[in-house]
Amino acid sequence: MDLIFTENGFKFGQSAPEHQITPWDEIRNTCSGGCIVVASGPSAENFSIARYAHVPMLAMNGSINKFLNTDISPLIYICDDDGFARNRSDCIQHAVGQSRNVALSEDVLREFLERGGRIPLEKPFFLLRRVNRFPGEKFLSDRQYAYSVRHDGDIACDFSIFRQRPNRIGFSRNMSKGYFNARTIAYAALQIACHIGAHRAFLVGVDLQSSAGRFYEKWRYADTRPAEKSRLDKDYPGHILPCFQLMSRRVAGKGFDVFNLSQASRLPAEVVPKIDEAQFQQMINQP
Repeated sequence: MDLIFTENGFKFGQSAPEHQITPWDEIRNTCSGGCIVVASGPSAENFSIARYAHVPMLAMNGSINKFLNTDISPLIYICDDDGFARNRSDCIQHAVGQSRNVALSEDVLREFLERGGRIPLEKPFFLLRRVNRFPGEKFLSDRQYAYSVRHDGDIACDFSIFRQRPNRIGFSRNMSKGYFNARTIAYAALQIACHIGAHRAFLVGVDLQSSAGRFYEKWRYADTRPAEKSRLDKDYPGHILPCFQLMSRRVAGKGFDVFNLSQASRLPAEVVPKIDEAQFQQMINQP
């Protein structure tokens, strides 16, 4: 069956019922205070989500396993990795059931549905789209796009006439205008956190150490499932770190701050400050 997009939604197959796509504007600035971004690095294993169940949480990819056997519902589950959708569609199905909202890229949505995945019609669904990649709109070169948004208050983006790579580095405060991929889903989650109005985002499990693996692989899949290949080592210097550096320079301190609970994280503390749980407990309930 084909994934068909309509004016306001999508359907999987011509005769299937249409699922509405929720506009990102509906959840813009609906939160305040802090939120927790739960990723899949091994440092997430010992973090107690039950202790902070009252705090909005964003889950992504396999980090939904952290919520297994709990009654805690992530505010949003996000995935833009079609490889993950091919190999772990069961995780996405669980996330659809447990999360209050779901946000998937078009490629992930297609892979998920082709593997028998189902999204109930009543489940709020948001479509993840990268900046400058909207159907029906002319795609600009990275340089042209970066130049075009230089005065857009919703977009923080580097611009260079002489080098191409800086034009791919940015941060979106408005998901209706798309997001910057940065080659790590945690960065997309931070853009969503900013979009929904959080004043502070706390990173859990954002270790960015490919050799360390993911917390859920050893206790959910044991040795029966192959580990997903990671591109972190390849993508970190040219994409991941520069995006976080831009966020630190151009976004943090302007009504939105980010803190890292992973002491083992590859991200330098001068880019994303590292805090311990005592500091986190003092900060999380601040308005």
